[in-house]
Amino acid sequence: MSNQTAASRLAATSAPVLDVIRQRWSPRAFANRPVPEQAVQQLFEAAAWAPSAMNEQPWRYIYAHRADETAFRQLFDCLVPGNQAWARQAPVLMLALTKTAFSNGQANAAALHDLGMANSHLILEATALGLHGHFMGGFEADKARAAFGLPDDLQPVVMLALGYLGQAEQLEEPFLSREQAPRQRRPVTAFAFQGQLPN
Repeated sequence: MSNQTAASRLAATSAPVLDVIRQRWSPRAFANRPVPEQAVQQLFEAAAWAPSAMNEQPWRYIYAHRADETAFRQLFDCLVPGNQAWARQAPVLMLALTKTAFSNGQANAAALHDLGMANSHLILEATALGLHGHFMGGFEADKARAAFGLPDDLQPVVMLALGYLGQAEQLEEPFLSREQAPRQRRPVTAFAFQGQLPN
């Protein structure tokens, strides 16, 4: 068994940041341990307090615990096979969506941004509770639309596998190597520029 723990995966940052940010990462190995519904509701409460344009709060979530086999399967079937290979072990699956129009019918250009803010609140709250999540763009949006009868102005954006950290060895390749690879980020100087972008 590896010594994979949250502490062993702390981000090495170039400046001091909140511990919950250093602790957040995206594992694929989840322990066979259910996530209490109360904890899931706490994550949604955190998401509720994200900022949004005109306080529209356009985010929506569809979720299921693995114990609810029918509901979990409906979400699971929307994933592409590469993500199904490991996400089947997650105790909770979520589909994050955003409403692309304001309540007055006008297009909401900030809808994707605002869902991202809500997701960030949600995943940092999860990290503070000892949970981990892995966001996945690898899912079939059309299948999700059909499965859940989504209206045209509700856009499925990303899925999330959520649970407690498992052992890397429970994964097969190529996921095992990815799980154990060093965490990397571009330096701040590669994306933050004072005054203007470089030529």
